Amino acid sequence: MVQTYGATPAAVEERGPDLQPSQSGESDALLGADASARRPKRDGHATLSSSVGNLANTIIGSGMLTFPLAMASAGIIPGIITCIFSGSVAAFGLYLLTLCATKAPHRRASFFAIAELTFPRAAVFFDAAIAIKCFGVSISYLIIVKSLMPNVIAALYHDLSLGDPPAWAQSGRVWITILMGVLFPLSFMRKIDTYLVVVVIGTQAPGEIRLIHFTPNFVSTFPVQVFAYTCAQNIFPIFNEVSSNTQARMNIVIGTSIGSAALIYEIIAIFGYLTFGSKVGANIIAMYPSTSLFIAIGQFAIAILVMFSYPLQVHPCRNCLDKVFHIGHVEVEDEHGGSPDMSPLKHILLTVTIVVCGFAIAFFVDDLQMVLSFVGSTGSTTISFILPGLFYWKLSHSDPTANKSLSKAALALAVYGMCVFVFCLSFNIYQVVRPSSSVQH
Repeated sequence: MVQTYGATPAAVEERGPDLQPSQSGESDALLGADASARRPKRDGHATLSSSVGNLANTIIGSGMLTFPLAMASAGIIPGIITCIFSGSVAAFGLYLLTLCATKAPHRRASFFAIAELTFPRAAVFFDAAIAIKCFGVSISYLIIVKSLMPNVIAALYHDLSLGDPPAWAQSGRVWITILMGVLFPLSFMRKIDTYLVVVVIGTQAPGEIRLIHFTPNFVSTFPVQVFAYTCAQNIFPIFNEVSSNTQARMNIVIGTSIGSAALIYEIIAIFGYLTFGSKVGANIIAMYPSTSLFIAIGQFAIAILVMFSYPLQVHPCRNCLDKVFHIGHVEVEDEHGGSPDMSPLKHILLTVTIVVCGFAIAFFVDDLQMVLSFVGSTGSTTISFILPGLFYWKLSHSDPTANKSLSKAALALAVYGMCVFVFCLSFNIYQVVRPSSSVQH
């Protein structure tokens, strides 16, 4: 789900004299230009299908669990429309980023490289947005484990006729506390969409269903859809690696990935909502009966999945925070996307801070939807809408050959992202401060 999103050392070498750090000096810039000219251009080797799969897997994740609740906050028809709308706007943001990528050095596109061409200081905002997103996703993983493991244990005891499980095993807080003491690998493949689709289609117990039913919670659940389509951090690596990265082929990658994700989201949202109606919760899979062995096995698999994925969020969050703290000067990133001079002490302090803060929030917060809503209205909105719009607008508004209508649309996307950021974030904060004032659907 998380890829290297900063400039690699090779990317910095190939930026040429116009993009070299000012403190490098004119001679260094000329040497960099000569080296870049001598270096042969490399080709991408990724296939179109693997690129689609990579981007689609980045999109489809924990956000899908909350789509039925998002549909319940507006009704079936508005829910279907907003799901398609969110996917379309996200696809437009990705399209703008691929256009920006053509302005970067050959197959060295990154948010860092584009920021150097447009708003050099904007790189820190991207890093902050990625840090927020990864931190929020890590919290959502803990909340998922917290909600699923008690169900799994209850199903196991029921299936084996062991009576009631001990009280400690029915506490989600105990399970995430145990989780924090386990060492997980740095990478793990994640794919939960197929199982979830089977569950929501195969289990039916209709509640109150409405075609159109807007509630105040719609404002809070809408950013979840923004979060669910967020994959901008992966579009540049795909652009760099896909063979023949023409705009037409990149459009196929974007359209197929977003389209397949939208189809899965619509199925989960509709059938999940039809199952529980107005009583649907923030984590759809946690609502299914724990007495079913099939569902319990799936819940356990998802819990294991997100547990092993947790370090994948801490790793880029730590690297981004390190770069945020280095605002004001340009650094060459190492091969892992971090700063090469991060001291062991800083590494430990940042990691402990991220893990402890995330654990504390997940320990006391049960609302998965609220966590994803905060992430969607801040980090995801910045990555998917604000930065793509501003980047393309900056690159095109002074270019006489650029499409002016597209430039205006890019600026409109950035403004739209800012509105979502301010309005939805404000509403989420209001819900936290005044929970009793929130009208439930």
